[in-house]
Amino acid sequence: MRHPDEPPRPWWERGTVYQIYPRSFQDSDGDGVGDLAGIERRLDHVAGLGIDAIWLSPIFPSPMADFGYDVADYCGVEPMFGDLATFDRLLAAAHARGLRLLLDFVPNHSSDQHPWFQASRSSRADPKRDWYMWRDPAPDGGPPNNWISDFGGPAWEYDVATGQYYLHAFLRQQPDLNWRNPALKAAMLDVMRFWFDRGVDGFRIDVLWHIVKAEGLPDNPANPYWRPGITERDRLIQQHSTDQPEAHAIAAEMRALADGYGERVLIGEIFLPNDRHARWYGTPERPQVHLPFNFQLIENAWDAASLRRVIADYEASLPPHGWPNWVIGSHDAPRIAARVGAAQARVAAMLLLTLRGTPTLYQGDELGIAQVDIPPERVRDPQELRQPGIGIGRDRSRTPMPWDSSPHAGFSAVEPWLPLNPDWRTRNVAAQETDPRSMLALYRRLLALRRAHPALAVGGFALVDAAPDVLAYERRHGETVLRVALNLSAEPRPLPFDGEVLLSTLDGAGDGVLRADEGVVMR
Repeated sequence: MRHPDEPPRPWWERGTVYQIYPRSFQDSDGDGVGDLAGIERRLDHVAGLGIDAIWLSPIFPSPMADFGYDVADYCGVEPMFGDLATFDRLLAAAHARGLRLLLDFVPNHSSDQHPWFQASRSSRADPKRDWYMWRDPAPDGGPPNNWISDFGGPAWEYDVATGQYYLHAFLRQQPDLNWRNPALKAAMLDVMRFWFDRGVDGFRIDVLWHIVKAEGLPDNPANPYWRPGITERDRLIQQHSTDQPEAHAIAAEMRALADGYGERVLIGEIFLPNDRHARWYGTPERPQVHLPFNFQLIENAWDAASLRRVIADYEASLPPHGWPNWVIGSHDAPRIAARVGAAQARVAAMLLLTLRGTPTLYQGDELGIAQVDIPPERVRDPQELRQPGIGIGRDRSRTPMPWDSSPHAGFSAVEPWLPLNPDWRTRNVAAQETDPRSMLALYRRLLALRRAHPALAVGGFALVDAAPDVLAYERRHGETVLRVALNLSAEPRPLPFDGEVLLSTLDGAGDGVLRADEGVVMR
């Protein structure tokens, strides 16, 4: 229980976020693609997990060149998903179940079909010309600098009609917005107001560290460690195209706007080394995002020594006012069960939900969905289509949720837009609902334990020495001390402490031994 003198913690520190990829959660209208009405239909599953907020990947009108991250209208809903009335019903239904709802804000770029860009490219004299990043060709007629798109190829597209190039950090259909233009910045902040006024509880902000580019747009330096087989983006170090000092002032303006609406949250997508990552918290006097997303459990090796170092370094990097967060899966990353195997995926679930900080779950990870191979003819991801064969395809993580063993796994009445996981007939929500040993049951127990013990939700954190292959730590809140031990190996290891086992990732008890691939929470 909270000490009487302890101030209440905001919900986003105590709670857990669950990411929904709308195309792949539940189809309600028989077109093979998920939608908002489908999400509403499945809210009881989400609430039953014991999470606190859902984050929806983009739902705005879009030509879908990058599946919603090319926005054609920031204040509408893609007809494939529903309309504003459908959204309002979903929001009300979520709130009725005690769930917050976060939207995916895409500030770095719009679609080339957005009316703003259509005006911008119509003439060099158009008032919205400077809302995007236009530049004259280089002296040889080529692109203005050497920048590479994150999806491969030059980050510049030539426009014959106006004789200039426009910048696109991603696809050519996603022109970058110019946040140095005050009118553009005001229009984008108005977008946030529109959704806050509608009742949303916050935003996950896409590629936030991209939104300002260095004055003069100098060439990026070459990456001396690049080699064939790595994404083309990494040929260069994005020194001048990302993480510019001016972006922090914009993040602070976003935060001030959010704080004006009460207990709202901003989660920033930011891939940076710890020291630069920590700057996105801002200062107590001028805060920025509440949670700069921390992807290090996705990016690093899965062994006790590596994880211990990652956790210690990240904790040490946080400013005193910064609250940590952890992610093991997303719509962009390989599934955790595909990375570490079924047994260690259970250990990963315990790690995620017992570390200090706000955890984010990704749909389907609560079922242990693993590798899904996408046949070449069914690949949809532009990143894989542009750079095939190097393992960067994202379709594998965006496959539909399997709800039951009926045709198309209860996701749709027709063939889904992407293939289902190959074991969907047995690995689905309905099958795991009745199995106390299932991954779904484990996630529910972990989330219930986290809610029951403030030590796990908001308590202090300290690493504990343990045998090789064992990651151990302590969580403390008031007089309550809980300890976690995770065996990252397939062999038994000594349990580093005594006490009452509150939860194990395996059946039964280990009699003082940490069994192979076992995690325990102890009092």
